[in-house]
Amino acid sequence: MRSRYSAFVLKDAAYLLRTWHPSTRPAGIGLDPDDVHWLALTIVRTEAGTDSDRNGMVEFIARYRTNGQTASLHEASRFTREEGAWYYLDGKFERSGTAQGGKPGRNAACPCGSGKKYKRCCGRQ
Repeated sequence: MRSRYSAFVLKDAAYLLRTWHPSTRPAGIGLDPDDVHWLALTIVRTEAGTDSDRNGMVEFIARYRTNGQTASLHEASRFTREEGAWYYLDGKFERSGTAQGGKPGRNAACPCGSGKKYKRCCGRQ
């Protein structure tokens, strides 16, 4: 999870796609514009994910600033291990949006980085 967070900070779409499992990987990824500044990553909890596990989960909070406002992305991400490498499968948003707990608007870009509108991506859940 930390390496994927770092890839978002560095806007390394190639790494994000490489570490996304082929069964759920989008054709492309639209990274946040330059006005998004990632501030911190906090790992809340993990389940499984050791060398002897095939699947794992990481719950995290990623804080960022955009348009002068601080916001956070709170997600539980699922991973799977194949041939010794971990791949991101998908994530469920626990909370997202502003620090006050609001969610992104329906027409806002999805905070998962898919490049889709929130309503057509994680907002459907």
